[in-house]
Amino acid sequence: MHKELQSYLQGRWQAGCEECARGWKTLRHRGPSQLQFWLIALVIGVAAGMAALGFRVAILYLQEFFYGASDKSLHSKLSELHWAWVLGIPIAGGLAVGIILQLFSREGRVQSVADVIEGAALREGRVNQREGLVSSLISLITLSTGGSTGREGPVVQLGAVISTYVSKLIRADGITARDLMGCAAAAAVSASFNAPIAGTLFALEVVLRHFAVHAFAPIVIASVAGTLVSRWQMGNVTEFALPAGDIGFYVELPAFLLLGLVCGLVAFILIRSIFIAEEVGDLVQRTTRMPDWLRPGVTGALLGGMAIWFPHIIGVGYETTSRVLTGQIGLGLVVLFVMVKIVAVSITFAGRMGGGIFSPSLMVGAMTGLAFGYVATGIAPSLSGAETLYALAGMGAVAAAVLGAPISTTLIIFELTGDWQAGIAVMVSVSLASALNARMVDRSYFLTQLKRRGIKLSEGPQAYVLGTISAGRVMRPHGAEDGASETRCLELLEQGVSLTSDATLERAFALFDNGKSEIIPIVEAGDGESPPGLLGALFYVDALKAYNRALAEIAREEHS
Repeated sequence: MHKELQSYLQGRWQAGCEECARGWKTLRHRGPSQLQFWLIALVIGVAAGMAALGFRVAILYLQEFFYGASDKSLHSKLSELHWAWVLGIPIAGGLAVGIILQLFSREGRVQSVADVIEGAALREGRVNQREGLVSSLISLITLSTGGSTGREGPVVQLGAVISTYVSKLIRADGITARDLMGCAAAAAVSASFNAPIAGTLFALEVVLRHFAVHAFAPIVIASVAGTLVSRWQMGNVTEFALPAGDIGFYVELPAFLLLGLVCGLVAFILIRSIFIAEEVGDLVQRTTRMPDWLRPGVTGALLGGMAIWFPHIIGVGYETTSRVLTGQIGLGLVVLFVMVKIVAVSITFAGRMGGGIFSPSLMVGAMTGLAFGYVATGIAPSLSGAETLYALAGMGAVAAAVLGAPISTTLIIFELTGDWQAGIAVMVSVSLASALNARMVDRSYFLTQLKRRGIKLSEGPQAYVLGTISAGRVMRPHGAEDGASETRCLELLEQGVSLTSDATLERAFALFDNGKSEIIPIVEAGDGESPPGLLGALFYVDALKAYNRALAEIAREEHS
């Protein structure tokens, strides 16, 4: 027995020494590079936090200049201004947006979080820096002069521009660049909302769309850095102050389940209204032959006209949201405000103006929840808590459903309000709203945006990865020993079967599925006068191998 114990202890000691040796070797060889990467994450976090803070402060200063009030008191101030100012400022802002789009934007639209998600998934963790900066400027003008959107989209875009610059500077590969983009997004959200936990999870859940362990540490570092930058200027305060409220827990939870379903429907209406408004705007522009630069100006006129009667639609809307969360708006008015706000948000986006969707969804959700709370507490007052708790749960439920981010949105609600006691009610409503809305749209507003552009991220990597691989990368060159015969390639060319080298495997697989050939000739892009030159051939087996390698690489990244 003694010998067995001695042998066991010696074995454990030897194994422990070997583990320590391997750990020391790993620290010596990989530690410096890992620490260097974390340092880069810290720098990006500070830079993105500064950008988000600067964007927020710029909005405050411009609102003070134009309206004489910040967002915390903007809606009250608007009721005191002459109607000509309320109408004229959004028109001027819209015209400025139109001119900037005309002169500096090649795409003619404002980029958003959807473009950051696309950059992470399809563009090696990079975005178009020029378009990103132009879009941020447009969003700044929009939010300062009357647009009915939010500030989180532009700050995420700014963060992505910063991470793209760094990725190009250090020549980062796709995995590293995506991690850096996640760092920038986390820092921007954290700085904008003073929410470090939610900022971290937002980057993982929405931007990267996975929870890989290797990305967690640098993203946390960047998120904390962004928060510290914000608190250095703004202090450690929550956006909203809530009154004390109780929940009847088990008796009242079915009401929050029903609220989740209602909020899921409201989120769907909000998303569909935006897309319908964009289609109507395109139709009106084509019919009237309106120039592109004038469209945001007309949008400003519509928003200004609405703001004369409903000033709560202007800007981010935190004053009205705070009043809703404290129960200062009655049932009839809050229902009307929900409908008007949805219309205003839809008009703003349809008019090619900038901003994000998160803050409007918070406001719409809070108003929906308060209206539901008035009804629920009125039906069973002896079994119900405060109606303002329904406003809090509704705020999280609509926002989570719109963003497709139930985890990070739930935490953002807690960090925005500082109220962690209502967690069960918020989580119940958020879960049902997200589940319901995900079945009616392509998982979220952002992924639905991309789907409408033909980018199928919502269907998973098996659907979109083919669009990231060009045929030229996989083809066998013309004349190679293992290449296709020239005779067979010419036969296929006569049948009209060919692809250019920049065509994607998505197009190639469509040809493989429709034809009987196992190869596709790859040709030069012709000028229409001379026949295209033969570059090589794409073999079906090579395309399958490239597809499998790409899927394996994505799986490796997501599970590392």
